[in-house]
Amino acid sequence: MSRLWILCKKTFSLTLVFNALLTIACSVGIIAGFYWFFPDWQPFYPYLINGNVFWFVIAAALINVFPSAMLGRKLKTGRFLFHHYFYGFLVLAFASLYVIAFTPVSLHTIFLVNNTSVAVNAGRFLLLGGLTLVLDDLPDVSKRVESSLNWLKERVLKRQRFMIAAQALTGAASVYLFFALATAMLSVPEWVTLANFILLFTVLITGITSFIFVKRNVWHKFEARAKSLPSRL
Repeated sequence: MSRLWILCKKTFSLTLVFNALLTIACSVGIIAGFYWFFPDWQPFYPYLINGNVFWFVIAAALINVFPSAMLGRKLKTGRFLFHHYFYGFLVLAFASLYVIAFTPVSLHTIFLVNNTSVAVNAGRFLLLGGLTLVLDDLPDVSKRVESSLNWLKERVLKRQRFMIAAQALTGAASVYLFFALATAMLSVPEWVTLANFILLFTVLITGITSFIFVKRNVWHKFEARAKSLPSRL
Protein backbone atom coordinates (compact mmCIF):
# COMPACT_ATOMS: atom_id res chain seq x y z
CA MET A 1 0.00 0.00 0.00
CA SER A 2 2.87 2.37 0.86
CA ARG A 3 4.44 1.63 -2.54
CA LEU A 4 1.19 2.62 -4.27
CA TRP A 5 1.04 5.85 -2.28
CA ILE A 6 4.62 6.71 -3.28
CA LEU A 7 3.80 6.13 -6.95
CA CYS A 8 0.71 8.34 -6.62
CA LYS A 9 2.77 11.17 -5.10
CA LYS A 10 5.38 10.75 -7.82
CA THR A 11 2.69 10.94 -10.49
CA PHE A 12 1.28 14.05 -8.82
CA SER A 13 4.74 15.66 -8.88
CA LEU A 14 5.19 14.85 -12.58
CA THR A 15 1.70 16.20 -13.31
CA LEU A 16 2.55 19.53 -11.68
CA VAL A 17 5.77 19.80 -13.68
CA PHE A 18 3.91 18.91 -16.88
CA ASN A 19 1.23 21.51 -16.10
CA ALA A 20 3.92 24.16 -15.60
CA LEU A 21 5.48 23.30 -18.96
CA LEU A 22 2.04 23.30 -20.61
CA THR A 23 1.32 26.73 -19.13
CA ILE A 24 4.58 28.02 -20.59
CA ALA A 25 3.88 26.45 -23.99
CA CYS A 26 0.36 27.94 -24.19
CA SER A 27 1.56 31.36 -23.06
CA VAL A 28 4.50 31.41 -25.48
CA GLY A 29 2.14 30.66 -28.36
CA ILE A 30 -0.10 33.60 -27.49
CA ILE A 31 2.83 35.96 -26.89
CA ALA A 32 4.27 35.01 -30.28
CA GLY A 33 0.87 35.81 -31.77
CA PHE A 34 0.59 39.42 -30.60
CA TYR A 35 4.30 40.22 -30.76
CA TRP A 36 5.24 38.81 -34.17
CA PHE A 37 2.38 37.31 -36.16
CA PHE A 38 -0.58 39.63 -35.37
CA PRO A 39 0.84 42.94 -34.12
CA ASP A 40 -2.57 44.60 -33.71
CA TRP A 41 -4.10 41.67 -31.81
CA GLN A 42 -4.95 42.19 -28.14
CA PRO A 43 -5.74 38.74 -26.71
CA PHE A 44 -9.08 38.49 -24.88
CA TYR A 45 -9.55 42.27 -24.85
CA PRO A 46 -11.21 44.02 -22.99
CA TYR A 47 -11.44 41.29 -20.33
CA LEU A 48 -7.64 40.92 -20.18
CA ILE A 49 -6.07 44.32 -19.53
CA ASN A 50 -2.88 43.55 -21.48
CA GLY A 51 -1.38 40.55 -23.22
CA ASN A 52 1.89 41.06 -21.33
CA VAL A 53 0.21 39.41 -18.34
CA PHE A 54 1.27 36.17 -19.99
CA TRP A 55 4.90 36.99 -19.12
CA PHE A 56 3.93 36.89 -15.44
CA VAL A 57 2.15 33.59 -15.99
CA ILE A 58 5.29 32.15 -17.62
CA ALA A 59 7.29 33.33 -14.60
CA ALA A 60 4.78 31.64 -12.26
CA ALA A 61 5.13 28.36 -14.13
CA LEU A 62 8.95 28.56 -14.14
CA ILE A 63 9.04 29.22 -10.40
CA ASN A 64 6.66 26.31 -9.78
CA VAL A 65 8.87 23.82 -11.63
CA PHE A 66 11.48 23.61 -8.86
CA PRO A 67 9.19 22.87 -5.87
CA SER A 68 7.00 20.62 -8.04
CA ALA A 69 10.00 18.54 -9.07
CA MET A 70 11.30 18.46 -5.49
CA LEU A 71 8.07 16.79 -4.36
CA GLY A 72 9.03 13.79 -6.48
CA ARG A 73 12.83 13.92 -6.04
CA LYS A 74 12.66 12.91 -2.38
CA LEU A 75 10.57 9.80 -3.13
CA LYS A 76 12.28 6.44 -3.55
CA THR A 77 10.49 4.99 -6.56
CA GLY A 78 13.32 2.82 -7.88
CA ARG A 79 14.32 2.44 -11.52
CA PHE A 80 13.35 0.12 -14.32
CA LEU A 81 16.56 -0.72 -16.23
CA PHE A 82 17.64 2.91 -16.67
CA HIS A 83 17.54 6.30 -14.99
CA HIS A 84 14.27 8.14 -15.50
CA TYR A 85 15.91 10.75 -17.71
CA PHE A 86 16.79 8.03 -20.25
CA TYR A 87 13.10 7.50 -20.98
CA GLY A 88 12.62 11.26 -21.14
CA PHE A 89 15.29 11.63 -23.82
CA LEU A 90 13.80 8.63 -25.62
CA VAL A 91 10.36 10.27 -25.69
CA LEU A 92 11.90 13.57 -26.84
CA ALA A 93 13.74 11.81 -29.68
CA PHE A 94 10.59 9.97 -30.78
CA ALA A 95 8.49 13.14 -30.52
CA SER A 96 11.02 15.12 -32.57
CA LEU A 97 11.02 12.51 -35.34
CA TYR A 98 7.21 12.43 -35.25
CA VAL A 99 6.95 16.23 -35.60
CA ILE A 100 9.46 16.30 -38.46
CA ALA A 101 7.86 13.42 -40.36
CA PHE A 102 4.14 13.72 -39.70
CA THR A 103 3.24 17.33 -38.95
CA PRO A 104 3.11 20.38 -41.26
CA VAL A 105 5.11 22.57 -38.84
CA SER A 106 8.82 22.68 -38.10
CA LEU A 107 10.21 21.40 -34.83
CA HIS A 108 11.57 24.76 -33.68
CA THR A 109 8.26 26.59 -34.23
CA ILE A 110 5.78 23.95 -33.05
CA PHE A 111 4.92 25.94 -29.90
CA LEU A 112 4.73 29.26 -31.75
CA VAL A 113 2.44 28.57 -34.69
CA ASN A 114 -1.35 28.82 -34.52
CA ASN A 115 -2.13 25.24 -35.50
CA THR A 116 -4.60 23.21 -33.44
CA SER A 117 -4.66 20.02 -35.54
CA VAL A 118 -4.57 16.66 -33.74
CA ALA A 119 -1.16 15.81 -35.25
CA VAL A 120 0.47 19.04 -34.06
CA ASN A 121 -1.07 18.86 -30.59
CA ALA A 122 0.05 15.23 -30.26
CA GLY A 123 3.59 16.33 -31.08
CA ARG A 124 3.42 19.10 -28.49
CA PHE A 125 2.10 16.69 -25.87
CA LEU A 126 4.89 14.18 -26.49
CA LEU A 127 7.60 16.85 -26.41
CA LEU A 128 6.31 18.25 -23.12
CA GLY A 129 5.96 14.74 -21.68
CA GLY A 130 9.55 13.87 -22.57
CA LEU A 131 10.81 17.16 -21.14
CA THR A 132 8.88 16.49 -17.92
CA LEU A 133 10.66 13.15 -17.44
CA VAL A 134 14.04 14.74 -18.12
CA LEU A 135 13.47 17.60 -15.67
CA ASP A 136 12.31 15.15 -13.01
CA ASP A 137 15.67 13.35 -13.12
CA LEU A 138 17.89 16.14 -14.42
CA PRO A 139 20.52 16.08 -11.61
CA ASP A 140 21.35 12.47 -12.52
CA VAL A 141 22.20 13.28 -16.14
CA SER A 142 25.81 14.10 -15.26
CA LYS A 143 27.96 15.38 -12.40
CA ARG A 144 28.44 18.68 -14.24
CA VAL A 145 24.67 19.17 -14.59
CA GLU A 146 24.17 18.28 -10.93
CA SER A 147 26.88 20.73 -9.87
CA SER A 148 25.35 23.52 -11.97
CA LEU A 149 21.90 22.86 -10.55
CA ASN A 150 23.23 22.86 -6.99
CA TRP A 151 24.96 26.18 -7.66
CA LEU A 152 21.70 27.61 -8.99
CA LYS A 153 19.75 26.18 -6.06
CA GLU A 154 22.07 27.82 -3.54
CA ARG A 155 21.70 31.20 -5.25
CA VAL A 156 17.91 30.90 -5.33
CA LEU A 157 17.61 29.84 -1.69
CA LYS A 158 19.67 32.85 -0.61
CA ARG A 159 16.89 35.01 -2.08
CA GLN A 160 13.95 33.10 -0.67
CA ARG A 161 12.04 36.25 0.37
CA PHE A 162 12.20 37.48 -3.20
CA MET A 163 11.12 34.03 -4.46
CA ILE A 164 8.14 34.00 -2.11
CA ALA A 165 7.06 37.48 -3.18
CA ALA A 166 7.59 36.64 -6.85
CA GLN A 167 5.62 33.41 -6.53
CA ALA A 168 2.72 35.21 -4.83
CA LEU A 169 2.69 38.03 -7.42
CA THR A 170 2.92 35.77 -10.47
CA GLY A 171 0.40 33.36 -8.94
CA ALA A 172 -2.03 36.27 -8.56
CA ALA A 173 -1.44 37.15 -12.23
CA SER A 174 -2.29 33.56 -13.18
CA VAL A 175 -5.54 33.65 -11.20
CA TYR A 176 -6.39 37.02 -12.77
CA LEU A 177 -5.81 35.55 -16.22
CA PHE A 178 -8.09 32.64 -15.33
CA PHE A 179 -10.97 34.94 -14.42
CA ALA A 180 -10.36 37.22 -17.40
CA LEU A 181 -10.33 34.29 -19.80
CA ALA A 182 -13.37 32.66 -18.18
CA THR A 183 -15.31 35.93 -18.48
CA ALA A 184 -14.20 36.34 -22.10
CA MET A 185 -15.32 32.83 -23.00
CA LEU A 186 -18.69 33.37 -21.36
CA SER A 187 -19.15 36.68 -23.21
CA VAL A 188 -17.84 35.73 -26.67
CA PRO A 189 -18.95 32.30 -27.96
CA GLU A 190 -16.21 32.30 -30.62
CA TRP A 191 -13.62 32.10 -27.85
CA VAL A 192 -15.04 28.85 -26.50
CA THR A 193 -12.45 26.51 -28.00
CA LEU A 194 -10.54 23.44 -26.83
CA ALA A 195 -7.28 25.41 -26.82
CA ASN A 196 -8.78 28.10 -24.58
CA PHE A 197 -10.25 25.46 -22.25
CA ILE A 198 -6.78 23.93 -21.89
CA LEU A 199 -5.28 27.37 -21.22
CA LEU A 200 -8.04 28.13 -18.72
CA PHE A 201 -7.43 24.92 -16.79
CA THR A 202 -3.65 25.05 -16.80
CA VAL A 203 -3.34 28.68 -15.62
CA LEU A 204 -5.81 27.93 -12.82
CA ILE A 205 -3.66 25.02 -11.63
CA THR A 206 -0.56 27.19 -11.93
CA GLY A 207 -2.12 29.95 -9.84
CA ILE A 208 -3.47 27.60 -7.16
CA THR A 209 -0.16 25.74 -6.99
CA SER A 210 1.74 29.02 -6.53
CA PHE A 211 -0.41 30.02 -3.56
CA ILE A 212 -0.20 26.55 -1.99
CA PHE A 213 3.60 26.63 -2.19
CA VAL A 214 3.64 30.11 -0.62
CA LYS A 215 1.23 29.07 2.14
CA ARG A 216 3.28 25.97 2.96
CA ASN A 217 6.54 27.95 3.11
CA VAL A 218 8.25 25.56 0.71
CA TRP A 219 11.21 27.90 0.15
CA HIS A 220 11.95 28.04 3.90
CA LYS A 221 11.70 24.25 4.05
CA PHE A 222 14.05 23.84 1.09
CA GLU A 223 16.61 26.10 2.77
CA ALA A 224 16.40 24.17 6.03
CA ARG A 225 16.74 20.91 4.18
CA ALA A 226 19.72 22.18 2.17
CA LYS A 227 21.53 23.08 5.41
CA SER A 228 20.92 19.67 6.96
CA LEU A 229 21.69 17.46 3.93
CA PRO A 230 24.56 17.09 1.46
CA SER A 231 24.25 19.50 -1.47
CA ARG A 232 22.01 17.79 -4.01
CA LEU A 233 19.00 19.09 -5.94
